[in-house]
Amino acid sequence: MTEPDPIIDPKRLERGECTVCGYVYEPVDGDRGRGITPGTAFESLPEGWQCPSCRSGRDRFRTVGARIGTFAGLEENAKFGIGVNILNPQIKNLLIFGALLLGAALLFSFYFTGQ
Repeated sequence: MTEPDPIIDPKRLERGECTVCGYVYEPVDGDRGRGITPGTAFESLPEGWQCPSCRSGRDRFRTVGARIGTFAGLEENAKFGIGVNILNPQIKNLLIFGALLLGAALLFSFYFTGQ
């Protein structure tokens, strides 16, 4: 029987971002492809560890801090703007392309009203 993964608090683990390709090492996920178990802090990675995307060494990484809080989503941002954030994508497309079509019709109307 295998032992379950320990409970990992993502707010306490520093993440590392590759300055070459932008890959972010997430300690909560680890790097199973290279045998790094979940919960391994970025500072605890072996010296020979490389970026999974571009093969850069650990010296090309910078710490970006721990993951704190949640990502902002539609619910948090719906109150901003002029009310279009609460519309569904179909209505937004209709408004955008309708405005473009109306603008093109206005421009063509100047062309046809020439002397």
